[in-house]
Amino acid sequence: MKLKNIITKLEEFAHPALQESYDNAGLLIGDRNQEISGVLITLDVTEAVLQEAAQKSCNLIVAHHPVIFKGLKSITGKNFVERIVKIAIKNDIAIYAIHTNLDNVKHGVNGILAQKLGLTNTHILAPQKEMLRKLATFCPTEHADAVREAMFSAGAGHIGNYDSCSFNAEGKGTFRGSEDTNPFVGEKGKLHFEQEIRIEIIYPVYLENKIISSMIQAHPYEEVAYDIYPLANEFAETGAGMIGELDKPIDPMQFLDFVKSLTGTPCIRHSEIIKKPVQKIAVCGGAGSFLIGDAIRAGADMFITGDVKYHDFFEADGKLIIADIGHYESEQFAKDLILSILIENFSNFAVLISETRTNSVNYL
Repeated sequence: MKLKNIITKLEEFAHPALQESYDNAGLLIGDRNQEISGVLITLDVTEAVLQEAAQKSCNLIVAHHPVIFKGLKSITGKNFVERIVKIAIKNDIAIYAIHTNLDNVKHGVNGILAQKLGLTNTHILAPQKEMLRKLATFCPTEHADAVREAMFSAGAGHIGNYDSCSFNAEGKGTFRGSEDTNPFVGEKGKLHFEQEIRIEIIYPVYLENKIISSMIQAHPYEEVAYDIYPLANEFAETGAGMIGELDKPIDPMQFLDFVKSLTGTPCIRHSEIIKKPVQKIAVCGGAGSFLIGDAIRAGADMFITGDVKYHDFFEADGKLIIADIGHYESEQFAKDLILSILIENFSNFAVLISETRTNSVNYL
């Protein structure tokens, strides 16, 4: 199996363009044309994980957290990052990270955490903005179906749980080709009127090149006319955090006991317990303090995340319960998610979850 085939499937699920500006997700070490014998999935890459990969004949590590986050000015082995890079290269082990792009998709890290917690009616807590565009093109009536289908196949036309969404209007187009043209209809040098369909379709900006290429390939005209419009709409399929509901209200301490058991965390740090049942739950795997305000505005009874600072707990202000279950604990199910993506696409390929504990936080 080529590494590039595995990368393609991972990036179809969580496009690299969805990662935050500070992030460093993607292929960190390795050659896209490298033959892969096995994959080891982990939350973090450590020297012990590299040793495990070598022992299990896995020459690709897929991690949630990028081991190379800041620029490397030398690779001498003076710290754990440099040692990992040296060992990986020496042993021909590729390392791929799927980080905030996996956080920012609906069925990603926060989606699986919400699922494990038993939440229903889930949606993204803070949808991304300026991620959508609209394309309008014009083609002869009898070719509209083919052009539409080409754009749909490239990923355009999704609105919520609906696909193949477009708006179509009939009109009459005019054009006159010069002597250097080879018009699909009409004659050189003569003004031509053609009955056309105006097709409007929306898409996420990161698919733009693919959609335009597919449209042009399916379009009969020598010169394809199209317009692109930026949209201010929120994109409900991508963004930070997740919010949903429990089947029925539950005592907050009882629910926290369940969360503690589910995640295996020995300690939950939390704000003051509001003495009322909770049902609407917001979550964010990893460091999610930046979403406390969004959780309050969304009417959440409890916000579950990690890495909450002392002063952040004050923001609860009696409006909800903030529960810090730990960074690792809130993201650990990402390993199961990555496994399911790869197993679904490569059923006869060795894909393993690492047995090495990589949580850097220890508890007494």
